[in-house]
Amino acid sequence: MTGRPAGPRIMARIAFAMACVVASAIAAAGEQKNEPLSASVQAALHRSVADRASRGLAFASDAEGTAWLAAMSKRMEKHVPDATAREDLLTTVHYEATRAGLDPQLVLGVIQVESGFRKYAISKAGARGYMQVMPFWMTLIGESGHNLFNLRTNLRYGCTILRHYLDIERGDTFRALGRYNGSLGKSLYPNAVLRAWAGKWEYNAGDHVIATPTVYAGESR
Repeated sequence: MTGRPAGPRIMARIAFAMACVVASAIAAAGEQKNEPLSASVQAALHRSVADRASRGLAFASDAEGTAWLAAMSKRMEKHVPDATAREDLLTTVHYEATRAGLDPQLVLGVIQVESGFRKYAISKAGARGYMQVMPFWMTLIGESGHNLFNLRTNLRYGCTILRHYLDIERGDTFRALGRYNGSLGKSLYPNAVLRAWAGKWEYNAGDHVIATPTVYAGESR
């Protein structure tokens, strides 16, 4: 090494290599399993995905909604710096989670672990978006033309799928999370989500928790 500054050609190569690394960054998600569904379950999931009712915060009062949004926005700031984008994401999370009968705080924990709040995250298995939805779900319960990088579409699929797995596991959040990540029977992923849920996204302001953790971070199963 001579200590001389790198020439323009070398700097260009370094910049290109760094761009390639960023462009190929992928989420550390597992792979949801393409399992057969009964006709009735498939039809129900299809109806759930197809419903396009107007979204909004599902709180008893505007004041409660405003307080929740402010608290969650502050916690999410380092993940999503833009205030408008944060509000849009949080409003959609709350609407889609509540609509599916999920605790929005659980869904925030899933998104943190699955994609790190990266809208265009892609896993090695091909899962896409905030909630790392596998493309086969579009054919199975939706439409092949759906864009899984679209905020509302991704959360609609993700919440519908997680609710489906909770129903299969009779409310067992730990096992449902294992199914969601394609790691049923292993504790690493469920505990990571439960840790994020309880450690960063827990919200105690009289909210009703629908799906409570069945195994807490640090426990084995």
